[in-house]
Amino acid sequence: MPVNKNAQFRYQILDRCFSDFRHKYDFDTLLEKVNDHLEDVQGGDSMIGIRQLRGDINAIRKMLPDGIYLDAKPYYDKKCYYRYSERDFSIFQNELSPDEVQKLRSTIEMLSRYRGVPNKAWLEEVISNLEYRFGIKSNSDNVVAFEQNEQLKGLEFLSEVIDTAVNHIPIIIYYKTYKGKELTSTFHPYHVRQYNNRWFLFGYEEESGKIANKALDRIQHISLANVPFIPNSTIDFGHFFDDVVGVSIPNDDIHKETIILQFTETRFPYVTSKPIHKSQTILSEKECTISLEVKPTRELEQQILSFGSDVEVLLPEAFRAKIGRKIADIYKNYFPVQNECTDGM
Repeated sequence: MPVNKNAQFRYQILDRCFSDFRHKYDFDTLLEKVNDHLEDVQGGDSMIGIRQLRGDINAIRKMLPDGIYLDAKPYYDKKCYYRYSERDFSIFQNELSPDEVQKLRSTIEMLSRYRGVPNKAWLEEVISNLEYRFGIKSNSDNVVAFEQNEQLKGLEFLSEVIDTAVNHIPIIIYYKTYKGKELTSTFHPYHVRQYNNRWFLFGYEEESGKIANKALDRIQHISLANVPFIPNSTIDFGHFFDDVVGVSIPNDDIHKETIILQFTETRFPYVTSKPIHKSQTILSEKECTISLEVKPTRELEQQILSFGSDVEVLLPEAFRAKIGRKIADIYKNYFPVQNECTDGM
C-alpha cells in the first residue's frame, strides 16, 4: 500500500468509484470526483491533473490480487467507464460500501450541525477525521438541525470527563448544587449520559460510598485525584436506566410500579407514536390509556406535568395523589385569590 498520505486519500476515492456499480465513472468524471474531494478536504492546492490520475489508476491496478481486474468498459462517444470486475470489491479491507458511504455521509451531515457551537472542538476533530479518512464532505446546505442549548454551562468539561472515564482516571469535582451548596468529592468516573439537553457524569463517589451522578452544568472545576482508580465491577450501564425515565436513580427501597395514564383523544396519538418509556403498553385505545413499568422519578413527574390537562394519572393511588398535590401548588401560583377564598369557606 502507498505510504504517501495524499496518494492514499486519492486511492480511497478512486477505489470507491471502481466498486460502485450504481454509477458509471469515465476518466473525466474520475478526475472531477477526486479533485472535488481534494478541494473540499485539503484545499485547491492539492488538486491533480490528467497525468497524475493515470498514474493513480495504474498504481491501483498493480495492487489488485489475482482474479480481480479493473475494467475500462465502452460507454458513449468513445469514452470508457472504469469498474472492478467484482462488485463491492475494495483494495482497502475496511473500506465502506457505497450504501455505507451514503449512511456515513448523512451521519457527518448531522454531526456537522454542531460545528461552530462553543466548546465543541473535540467534535470538530472527529468530523474532520471522518471526512479525511473516508473522503466524505458534509453538504453545506442547512438540511438537518438538532435541538441544542448553546448557553448551557459545563460543556467545557464534556471532553475531559469522557477522557477520564475511558482511561480510568479518578478526579476531584468541585460542585455547586441547585440550592447553591458547594461540595467537593473524589469521583471515579464510569459513564457519561445526556438527557433533556443536559449532560450527566456517573461514577463512584468516595464521600458517599455509592454511585452518584453529577450534572456537568453544576460542576465548577475538575482536578486529578492522587488516589488509585476504583473500577466499576457491579453496574451494567447498558441496562442501568431500564426502569426509569431520565437519569435519577431512586434509592433501593423504591420499587418498580405499574403507572396507568389516561390521555385525551387529541394527545393520545402523540404519546403512542413517541412513547414515554420503552415499557409503555397500550391498555385501551378506546379509553386512551397506557401503562408504564417504571420506578417513579422526578423526571417522570415532570414529563407527566408537561402534558398539562391532556393527561390523568389513574394508578397507583399514591403516585396519583403526589401529582395531584403538585397540580394544586401550580393552581395556587396562578389563582391565589380564589384559593384564599376557598380556604376560608
